[in-house]
Amino acid sequence: MITRFLYSTGSAGIRQSLGTLVLLTILSLFSPGQQVADSASLGGRVRNSQGKPVAEALVQVQGKDAVGAMTTHTDSGGFYKFSAVRAGIYTLRIVINGSVETEVPSLVLAPGEARTFDCLVGGSKTTNSADSSAAKFFDEPHFTVSGVTDTTNLGGHGSDTAMRTRESLAKDTASLAKSSPTPRPAESARIEKSLRGSASRQPASFNANHRLGQFLAESGRAVEAIPYLKRAQESNPADYDNSYDLARAYCESADYDQAKKIINTLMAAHDTAELHHLLGDIEEKVNDPLEAVRQYQRVAEMDPSEHYLFDWGSELLLHYAAEPALDVFLRGNRLFPRSERMLLGLGAAWFAEGNDENAVQQICQASDLNPSDPAPYLFLGKMQRAEVIPSEAAVEKLHRFVILQPANPEANYYYAVALWKRQKQLPDSASLSQVEALLNTAAGLNPQYAAPHLQLGILHSDAGDYSAAISDYEKAVLIDPQIEEAHYRLAQAYRQLGQADKSKEQLRLYQQLSQESAQKADWERHEIRQFVYTLRDPPQR
Repeated sequence: MITRFLYSTGSAGIRQSLGTLVLLTILSLFSPGQQVADSASLGGRVRNSQGKPVAEALVQVQGKDAVGAMTTHTDSGGFYKFSAVRAGIYTLRIVINGSVETEVPSLVLAPGEARTFDCLVGGSKTTNSADSSAAKFFDEPHFTVSGVTDTTNLGGHGSDTAMRTRESLAKDTASLAKSSPTPRPAESARIEKSLRGSASRQPASFNANHRLGQFLAESGRAVEAIPYLKRAQESNPADYDNSYDLARAYCESADYDQAKKIINTLMAAHDTAELHHLLGDIEEKVNDPLEAVRQYQRVAEMDPSEHYLFDWGSELLLHYAAEPALDVFLRGNRLFPRSERMLLGLGAAWFAEGNDENAVQQICQASDLNPSDPAPYLFLGKMQRAEVIPSEAAVEKLHRFVILQPANPEANYYYAVALWKRQKQLPDSASLSQVEALLNTAAGLNPQYAAPHLQLGILHSDAGDYSAAISDYEKAVLIDPQIEEAHYRLAQAYRQLGQADKSKEQLRLYQQLSQESAQKADWERHEIRQFVYTLRDPPQR
């Protein structure tokens, strides 16, 4: 298992997670005689406040129960490596010119784990957001968000393909920023039983209650976690980690007032980036996006990590502020050039700006970082809905998608559509045969996937085979009765065969669905209010 983290001296530090708890439980089962067989490795990269590698930095790893320490130096690329490290809990230090620049107090290495831990040095060493050293890492933004308004000035309506696609990609980008707790695997039941036993035997114990509450919260069971985290807080009100976990649990259980009370109390003593970020999450959920984006901006300025910069940019993009979002994603991409989701956000922002060429270029780069990840290909597939002719680069990447994942119905469908659009400009009967085969494959892989049947109908209709087209369209509307285009094309096919009554009925259904869809789209746009912003000077692009 390989895990990756980015640690910044400007952040609140690394808090214990569920993974730490599980690993500690597992590690206690191993005897000293298993040290060699269960050794781990640790490596990573050290970068400075401009994102450049730091060479010859001293990297020190010291075990909690060990007197000595292991040391190494970063190479010219800023990389360091420790091999055959005994599983356990370690303190990691980065020392430059005799000064400790970064210290991570509780780094857990599991048996057999190959762990990657990247470090950022030269950022703010204090939680004071006014510290000017943060500006070395993130320049002042070129825009100011001053308010919100409705979306009546956007133009277009629910049937506008380009607008729908831009909105869909903005939502997809925002979804990459959200990380919800996931249920733990079945084997964690034993650990939960042990933790519950400890909390039952020691009802006043801070550690017993905190560990169980943390476990439940990170298992996606925030409501169950709250009583234990509250007991731990009563035992030790000054513990930052427990109070933060409690605030987050309240947030995830939609008790936003309680969450904000805890956050405000914590901020009196700890003005940390993660508290402002959690507050931003809450403000977005209670429908105050202006305050949310201000919190996200402050977070990024306090701790300009990949995670915080991406959240800021995606919030701007979601609220129709494409130019400011582009500015943030451009800066984020310069600092984190190998961040896949930063490239996806940058591509979505370029697309929202109407620059399809740059959008495709960025998303293709994202697909090259991790070719097995379907996300970039799905972005490309959605974008081509608004393109008359897909770019050759997009067609090439979608081809790779279907080669790497031949059993993925969306891979087959999106590549088929790309070939079909290209074929319309350069007719090739061989390509049409391939398109039909890909669409049939997609439909066979997922019988509940309506889109391939719709596209097969279009293919057959273009060839003048209206009977086959009608069969395809009927399959599409049987799977998804809400698919507007299938009803419209079915009406046209019936008309071609002289079946006027059936054509009129399908046209009626199309008009009804189209109107409902437009109303729904207008409502959703009204719910996602538009940011009002001012550009002070053009972003450097």
